[in-house]
Amino acid sequence: MFLLSSDTAAAGGIGIGFTLVYIVVIVVIMYFLAIRPQKKEQKKLNAMLAELAVGDSVVTTSGFYGVVIDITDEDVIVEFGSNKNCRIPMKKTAISQVEKPEAE
Repeated sequence: MFLLSSDTAAAGGIGIGFTLVYIVVIVVIMYFLAIRPQKKEQKKLNAMLAELAVGDSVVTTSGFYGVVIDITDEDVIVEFGSNKNCRIPMKKTAISQVEKPEAE
């Protein structure tokens, strides 16, 4: 039968405390390396889409360039190329970049 002295019990307590601190440090590092930048990028994208207006030039997530001709709550209608008949409705989330038209 083994008896634990108070020194052994204290050493085990320190080991558990150190392990918990180590886990907390790893979680904090993961937050700053992965979660926080992703949230900042999402806020930036949401702000860009909130400022979207008719006449803005856009690039879709699939790489197509077009001009916004109509906007609803969740969708936009984008005109592609010089052919005025190529108008495609799509979700706002399919827009990756917005360029405002230059003021004359």
